[in-house]
Parts: sequence; structure tokens; C-alpha cells
Amino acid sequence: MFHTTQAPRLKSVLIASGIILSLAMGVRHGFGFWLQPISQEHGWTRETFSLAMALQNLMWGVFGPFAGMAADRLGATRVVLAGALLYMAGLLWMAMVADAQLFVIGSGVLLGGALACTAFGALSGIVGRTASLAQRSWAFGILGAAGSFGQFAMVPVEQALIDGAGWQNAFYLLAALVVLVMMPLAMMLREPAFDSAGQAHQQSIGEAVREAFAHRPFLLLVAGYFVCGFQVVFIGVHLPAYLKDQGIVDPRVAVTALALIGLFNIFGSYYAGKLGGRLPKPRLLSAMYFARAVIIAAFVFLPLSPLSVYLFAASMGLIWLSTVPLTNGVIASIFGVRYLSMLSGFVFFSHQVGSFLGVWLGGHLYTSEGSYHTVWMITIGLGIAAGLLNLPISEAPVTRRREAIA
Repeated sequence: MFHTTQAPRLKSVLIASGIILSLAMGVRHGFGFWLQPISQEHGWTRETFSLAMALQNLMWGVFGPFAGMAADRLGATRVVLAGALLYMAGLLWMAMVADAQLFVIGSGVLLGGALACTAFGALSGIVGRTASLAQRSWAFGILGAAGSFGQFAMVPVEQALIDGAGWQNAFYLLAALVVLVMMPLAMMLREPAFDSAGQAHQQSIGEAVREAFAHRPFLLLVAGYFVCGFQVVFIGVHLPAYLKDQGIVDPRVAVTALALIGLFNIFGSYYAGKLGGRLPKPRLLSAMYFARAVIIAAFVFLPLSPLSVYLFAASMGLIWLSTVPLTNGVIASIFGVRYLSMLSGFVFFSHQVGSFLGVWLGGHLYTSEGSYHTVWMITIGLGIAAGLLNLPISEAPVTRRREAIA
């Protein structure tokens, strides 16, 4: 179990991890604004940039379990420091590399690794270990709200930087910002002391992995999280281009829409965390996925206007990253927090496989069909599937680790 006199430490950890996550997620959510200027500058189709973003998301998932293992074993500070340097390198790579293949591979690997070290997976463990059992779901909600605030705050900044300084200089400025902000904050991520005396058996990493993948609710959670990644990354990267294709050419509409998603998810993530402490988290997850299917269907099939875009963005925003505190909460409820970052990383890998397919299919099918219609239909069907997958999940603690959950 963990020491309980940690209220000041929890505040410090939440502030530091929240700002780090805000910046990591905020910069990443604005990458869609570079799709057209970079493609036009280098003479690429949309599929090239989409493939780079897809690989970035896939590598984020691939590196996630390893970043989580490192955070669980070595502490979040070292992992975030490495992530800040990788983030800087990835942004500089996107600014300077003009060869399509090198652009895809380099930016995908560097930024994928950076996000694995600075986003939810690496930070969820220290937050879960620092918070008490009663505070844990709320703390995850705060962390999710921080990621959403980053999107709300950074998306307009990124568009302004591109307009004012050019797309290449915008990358240079963001690279400097990431390093100068993240590295000092990483030093505030002090791990709480872990007391294993109350455990009948101190579980190894291998035992924790085998236990999780033999547990049916964990596998259902993994399958459902695939859908979350597919939906949010497809929308985040391709929405600006989709709106232009549909005749809404004013870039302020797309900027406002992505900012609204971030703004409304501040509230959505926070209250998802609070509700997760009172209601069954798997049922809340199921309701969110069903709601996504309905909202996306309404957006695609009803007449499109700036107002309908804003309503879509606000509605999706309420449930955009609200799945994160609930998903991490389910993992913590079942397996405890000793290996929370690692297990969250495995679940998030599924999320990122979905992200890879969502962003890549968006570009691929647009190139081959000249339309995003097929991908929108896929997102609706997957939302229904994820809602059904989460219904039978139980968050009851596994028997062998029941005594360590608190």
C-alpha cells in the first residue's frame, strides 16, 4: 500500500503532470493544420502526411508499455525528461526534412516515442500512486481535463504561429517551448514511497502482464479502446480538410471547432472522473461510445454549417478524452496501481492501433475515393461496437491482488 499523508505531494504532482500533459496533447492536436501547407510545399498527396501521423500514433502505442515500465520502475521524472528531448527532435525533424519517406519514418518514431513518455500512459501511474483510493478517479479526471485544456489553449496558438511565422518557424518555436517548459516540471514528479510489507506476494512485471492478459475484462477494455483512438485521431487530423472540402473554407471555423472540443472536454474529463468514483465505470464508457456514434451520424447526415460544426465539436468534446480517466480507473480498480503505467500502456497500444488506422484510412480513402464518407461510416459502426464491448466489463479486483488494491 502507499502512504496516505500525501495531499501536498498530490497537488504538486497534479500541477506538474497537468501542465506537461497539456503541452504534449495540445501541440499534438494541432498537427492537422500542417497537413495542407506541408503537402503543398513538398508536392505530396494528403496520404503522405496522413501516413506520418498514423505512424506517430502507432509508435506512441508501441513505445507506451515500455515507457510505462520505465515510469513504474525508474520514476516519471526520467521518462518525461527523455520525452521532452524526443518531442523537440520530432518537431525539428518535421520542419527540416523534405524527403517523404524520411519525413514519415522520422517524425513518426520521434514523436511517437515523445508522446509515450509525456502523455497519459507515463503520467497515470504516478498520479494513481500518489492519490488515495478515494481520490483516484477524481485525480484521473483532473489529468484528463488538463490534456483537454492543452488542446483548447494550444490549437489557436499553433494556427496563429503558422499564419504569423510560417509553418516551418512554427515548428521551431514549439520545439523550444516544449523543452523549456517540460524539463523543469519533470523534476516535480517525485514518486511516493511504496510499501510492499502488506502484500503477500510482490508481483513481478511478467506476472502482472500474464495476469492482465488472462483476464477477460482487460481484453474487452483493450478491444474497446481501439475505437476511441480511431475516432478521435481521424477527426482531429482530417476535420479541417473535410470542412474545406464541404465548402466551409474559413480556417477560423476549424480552429474554433478543435478548440471547442478541447474546451468542452475539460468539463467532460473532470466530471467523468468524478462520476467514475460513484457509478460503474464500464457502463459510463459504454454510454460514451454509443453517444459518439449518434453524434457523428448527426454531423454527417444533417446539413452542414458553421453552427452545426460548433455543435458537433461541443458534443464530441464532452466525451472526447473522457474515456481516459474511466479506462485508467478500471485498470486501477482491477489490478491496483503498482504497474498502472505499464498496463495503461498496453491498453493504450490498442488505442493507437486504432489511431493509426483512423488517420491513415482517412488519407488513403480520400486519395482513392475523393471523399471521407466511407471513413465516417466506419467511425459510426465502431462506436456501436465499442459500446457493446464495454457492457459486460466488471471492474471487480482480481482475487490474488485484492489486498493490494487500496
